[in-house]
Amino acid sequence: MEKSLKILVLYNETLDQVAEEHAKRQENLPFMDKSLPTPDEEFEEIALALRSKGHTAQIYNIEDNLETLIQKIETFKPDVVFNLMEIFRFIPKLESNVAGILSLLKVPYTGATPQVLRNCQDKVMVKRILGNNGIKTASFIVTQELISLKDTGLKLPLILKPAYEDSSVGIENASVIREEDKFILRLEYMLKRFLQPIIIEEFIEGRELNVAIFGYPKLHALPISEIDFSAMPPHLENIVSYEAKWDEEHEAYHKSVGVCPADLPKNIEKKAKQTALNAGRLMGINDYARVDMRLTPQGELYVLEVNPNPDLTEGAGFMRSAHAADYSFADALDLIVRLAFRKKFHQ
Repeated sequence: MEKSLKILVLYNETLDQVAEEHAKRQENLPFMDKSLPTPDEEFEEIALALRSKGHTAQIYNIEDNLETLIQKIETFKPDVVFNLMEIFRFIPKLESNVAGILSLLKVPYTGATPQVLRNCQDKVMVKRILGNNGIKTASFIVTQELISLKDTGLKLPLILKPAYEDSSVGIENASVIREEDKFILRLEYMLKRFLQPIIIEEFIEGRELNVAIFGYPKLHALPISEIDFSAMPPHLENIVSYEAKWDEEHEAYHKSVGVCPADLPKNIEKKAKQTALNAGRLMGINDYARVDMRLTPQGELYVLEVNPNPDLTEGAGFMRSAHAADYSFADALDLIVRLAFRKKFHQ
């Protein structure tokens, strides 16, 4: 029988964020599902699932305070920290610094290392690493200034993305450019809004696949999940925009539905899984991640992103794939924790 572990479930929600979420759920919004759990409730569900596997699990909100985090680790003395940090002081790039502190404290933690988190958040670096190793990504350029469509050397349709954001931040319906006169207006808006380089890439029409990978020291691929856009109305693009991913009051949230396992020809399924595993290894994944890709009508696969530490809540892409592989919610979380604990003895 495997050892039960003492687990600190770590997340970061400031009091302002919690208050905003609560107020939003009290409004009478047309698409809002008020039965959905709040962020705090979602983290408690993870702790409850871990307790059901025999572990001692406690949630802890650091509220942007590293001093209290260090004190908590010193007093609680966890065997493993379940790292669910996504942002620190409202800056996504600082997420990796928290993992760095856990590394310095020599506390085993779930998910990616600081370097992997930083590298995967740099979309340009990811595209270059993958492209240099034979994995297809969409043709692109990067700019920090206004340029004409002609100067890009790319073909419509295009999609514009901020280079250093994650969780679909900056990806909206208007990000897809199908008409030349809309290009310069969108580029100008994004340069002013995000104050960082903007990726301009050719938009890949087709199906969107999520390939969950996990394991240590060897990675494995789970059944492939697909985002079903068949119910998306004509005025919305078939993309996982910020609204489609996070905004419960937006129509796109309810018209982009995850389906798992995806109905794919065997050769495409095999190729997609191998592509995801290759991409994960190249980016240094050694725990769990999700690789998003597009499948064209011609059967070509283009990797969109490598996502370390993806969303683990019920209904999210990683858990859909885990369930299709006959892992319960608790089983999948238990496996992730044990992978993290196992790494302690190999480092």
